[in-house]
Amino acid sequence: MTGSEFGRITFVFETICSADCELYFMMDVNRKSTTVVESWEGSKGKQSYSHSMTRNASVTYTWAFQRTNHALDVRSYVSDMVKLYSISVTNVLDGVASACRACALVPQNSQRAGSSCVPCPAGFYIDRDTNRCQECPPDTHLAGRHTYGQDACVACGPGSISNKEHSRCYSDCSFTHTENNRTLTFDLSPLSDVASLTIGPSFTSKGTKYLHLFNISLCGHEGRRAAICTDNVTDVSSKDDQSDPSQFVNSVDSFICQSTIIPADGRGFRMAISSQSIGLADTFIGATVDAVLNGVNAEPDLFPESSTDAPDINFFYRSTQVTASCEQGRSSVITVRCNPEKPERGELSVPSSCPAGTCDGCLFYFLWESSSACPRCTEDDYHQIEGACKGGVQETLYVWNEPKLCTKGVSLPLRSSAPCEAIALWLKVGVGGGAFVAVLLISLTCYFWKKNKRLEYKYSRLVMSANKDCELPAADSCGLAEGEEPDDDVVYAQKPSLLGKLRAIANKVNASFIQQRLVRSFPQVDCQCGTLYPQFGYNPAGLAQRLHVLRLDFVMLCLCFVLFCLVFVILCLCFVVFCLVFVILCLVFVILCLGFVVFCLVFVIVCLCFVIFSRFCHFVSCFCH
Repeated sequence: MTGSEFGRITFVFETICSADCELYFMMDVNRKSTTVVESWEGSKGKQSYSHSMTRNASVTYTWAFQRTNHALDVRSYVSDMVKLYSISVTNVLDGVASACRACALVPQNSQRAGSSCVPCPAGFYIDRDTNRCQECPPDTHLAGRHTYGQDACVACGPGSISNKEHSRCYSDCSFTHTENNRTLTFDLSPLSDVASLTIGPSFTSKGTKYLHLFNISLCGHEGRRAAICTDNVTDVSSKDDQSDPSQFVNSVDSFICQSTIIPADGRGFRMAISSQSIGLADTFIGATVDAVLNGVNAEPDLFPESSTDAPDINFFYRSTQVTASCEQGRSSVITVRCNPEKPERGELSVPSSCPAGTCDGCLFYFLWESSSACPRCTEDDYHQIEGACKGGVQETLYVWNEPKLCTKGVSLPLRSSAPCEAIALWLKVGVGGGAFVAVLLISLTCYFWKKNKRLEYKYSRLVMSANKDCELPAADSCGLAEGEEPDDDVVYAQKPSLLGKLRAIANKVNASFIQQRLVRSFPQVDCQCGTLYPQFGYNPAGLAQRLHVLRLDFVMLCLCFVLFCLVFVILCLCFVVFCLVFVILCLVFVILCLGFVVFCLVFVIVCLCFVIFSRFCHFVSCFCH
């Protein structure tokens, strides 16, 4: 090092070019200005270059490589490159380097020799514990060049996934949302192609007409920006210029880009001019039904309220390009809304209060209405209608819920038929039960009526025999005729029924009372009748029993009749309730009709007042004139 040399930088390089490439070696002293120290054109073999620093100052060295001087030919020489093999700097503050970066070790199962440090593959980070390369978890991406520790893998935003290299997060044009215990699945693939929106026209202060053109790519191509805006502002030559206009075109790729279009107006332009192309959405943040994500507000009040119950999906984007008015860069929000009346590709619009798509120049809003933005159809989106049972067959028809707010997904089931019964089970049970009760009542009525007639006949014969003065009764009045069985006096060996027990108890209680009534009925029979009747089978106690049986049979007949009357009354009450409901419905309908008539009358009165007022005003104006 000489007396005037404070430091030296030496590097070994090589350039491989197929066109007019150029390598620049530049120096910046104290961060004031950058000057070119040396440059090399064309291909250069491997060589070394050394530069000495003659000032004691802070110096920054920069290398720049330009493949060609023609802007449109950059993509044609992608294989041209420069290789820097080594860089050596002397007399650097605090040593050769101010900081060291972590280095991934060679895997244990590797057979490589030499250096123990290896670069991690794409999508891998350096584990802090083992200092070896580990792949990032799913749906995460590596943030910047910092790959040390798992915190280098940043989780993707909602509604997004990562690519295989974990270099970016993107949307695959599918979205899932759960609300009210129901999962809605959206397939937005019909909206994946690039769409365009033209806003305007607007005019400058000199009257020049221009338009704003937006190219929008909702999902991109696996995270790659698919919307491209081009500038051809340099193509303003006259009509006689036959040069290729494509050599002057410059393009910008983004999820959302904007260009200013000046239509061809016949003032020397062969085509419309596209200029000031800028990218509004370089990074996809996420998709959610929420209005705010990472500090970006979708401002749902800027657009009319949705007429459907399907949720709006907000796609959030950000551009890191800083401008004078946007210190945090630009942001964009695309609100995707379900509208069954729109076509599958949908329609784009901007807020009416911000006709340029933005209200402050930093945040852009777009509304994309489409039938493809409706959720996929599920079993909850249709219902079945069961037809009447005809000929033992019942048909079932499936129809969509109205309004239909779904697309694709499951299809409607075909019309089905199943065997059925014309009369319902509950109706059969009711009719059968009613018929059984009716038959039972009729049978009991006939039984007791027949038995009562027999008892009346026997009782009349007994009374006729007893009325004769001291005349012996006929044999068939108290005694038994030949072949006749004592129906009421037979004692059965089997266990008596409940009805028999009740009759026995009633006999004991009422026997004396009935006997006294019988004696009072025959006050003249006092001449040896009491001694003669027993000889011929006359028994007052038996007569009392027969009369009691007659009373019991009559009571049972009355009870059956009362039961039948109760059933009839219940049926009548049901019919009355039905009639009352029908009457109430009729009254409601009448009230509605009356209300409509009143409304019509009020409307007519208002119209008449308006006509009278108009006539009066006309008369006043004529009178004034």
